[in-house]
Amino acid sequence: MKMIDSHSHLFLEEFLVDLPQVIERARIAGISHILMPNIDSTTIESMLATCDMYKGYCFPMIGLHPTSVGERYEQELNVVIENLNMHSSFIAIGEIGIDLYWDKTYLEQQLVVFERQVQLALEYHLPIVIHCREAFDYIYNVLSKYKNSALTGVFHSFMGTIEEAELIMELGNFMFGINGVITFKKSFLPDTLKTIPLERIILETDSPYLAPVPHRGKRNESAFLKDVLAKVAEVYQLCPEIVAAQTSENVIRMFGIR
Repeated sequence: MKMIDSHSHLFLEEFLVDLPQVIERARIAGISHILMPNIDSTTIESMLATCDMYKGYCFPMIGLHPTSVGERYEQELNVVIENLNMHSSFIAIGEIGIDLYWDKTYLEQQLVVFERQVQLALEYHLPIVIHCREAFDYIYNVLSKYKNSALTGVFHSFMGTIEEAELIMELGNFMFGINGVITFKKSFLPDTLKTIPLERIILETDSPYLAPVPHRGKRNESAFLKDVLAKVAEVYQLCPEIVAAQTSENVIRMFGIR
């Protein structure tokens, strides 16, 4: 049984000491690909180095994370564009979006950065990976302007309501990234998930964050995707092999990886 971890930050310092062991555990668990979203200019080098070290297994994205948006956002955006022009290995623009959980100071700048990166995705014919935290209406308002365009992407770490899921499905070719949150005791995500076709679901870990039960509170890693898969299979009342195959096919179709 093969699975794809569609969102993992294994290039961060949390994995500095034991990355080879983490990758080996992922392979043993059945992870066939690991997709790696960027954060900002400080993480590009380590992300690319990790993807070079595990070429054909780890795949890089490029983007400016909303929590890294500040006064220097223009310079950060220029770094994204420079890297897009220097490397042809990026499979997506991500992760990008709006985050109002920690700080609302740079909302205006986050909106500008998000829309510019959406335009980059269209220009470079790449999907987007969206970080949305307490900002659904803002993100939906931006994306609705591109409803009839070629824009595709994923709502990473989706935790939304049934109503929000319906709005996303109306936008067009967007997937829902499901991670360890689905296993949390107080999560209402299982109810929302029942309204979404499996053809619109991809699995992720968001390592080192959001470790699923029974690992909650620990450093997350790609091997723990099997626990996310088990819960998603339970929600859809399907065997894990079917869910693994369909979600992997969804990732391959969205990101064009082999």
